Amino acid sequence: MTRERALILDFGGVVTRTLFETHDITERTLGLPQGSLTWLGPFDTATDPLWVAMQNREISERDYWLTRAGEIGRMVRESWTDMQTFVRRARGAEPELVLRPEARDAILRAKEAGLKLAILSNELDLFYGAEFRKRFPLIDLFDVIVDATYTKILKPDPRAYEQVLSELGLPREACVFVDDQKKNIEGAEAVGLPHVHFDVTRPAESYARALAMLGL
Repeated sequence: MTRERALILDFGGVVTRTLFETHDITERTLGLPQGSLTWLGPFDTATDPLWVAMQNREISERDYWLTRAGEIGRMVRESWTDMQTFVRRARGAEPELVLRPEARDAILRAKEAGLKLAILSNELDLFYGAEFRKRFPLIDLFDVIVDATYTKILKPDPRAYEQVLSELGLPREACVFVDDQKKNIEGAEAVGLPHVHFDVTRPAESYARALAMLGL
């Protein structure tokens, strides 16, 4: 396997477990009664009309999470106006609990095989905070991190994909991009970047497909 191939990952939902999957951690950490958080996004869309509105592009992903942050803030009688507060308070103490086990396996396999690794995120530090990122397991294995918190270029803008390719120094056909949001996959499609639409309900399958595309 040559080093000249790369796995490009979205962060939230792909590398981390989604906030839907960690309601138990959030409730425990914030001292909320078990079962307080009932919205389950892609795991049960019937529980989450707001998620459906986001999937229909009536609201942005940022708006969705800011609304949820505000709601949970009110549950603990605080005013939360940004995602960082939510993520820091809900899960910031234990980054390793948030890492997807399937992501850990895939990242280590890719690294062992000599692949380059990149993150292409719309809100890594905006949502999680730089402190969380620095303490996140395996973050040092990534060769490139392109974070729209700083670039201000959000997927599915073609420039976001072009930037990560340029920083990797690889042609697009040597890369596979993995994201859980359909619109970001459509963005990759538009620039001819090989991709896997990550299914948060079947993470192992999605990772296996991406690694297979890279010859693993």
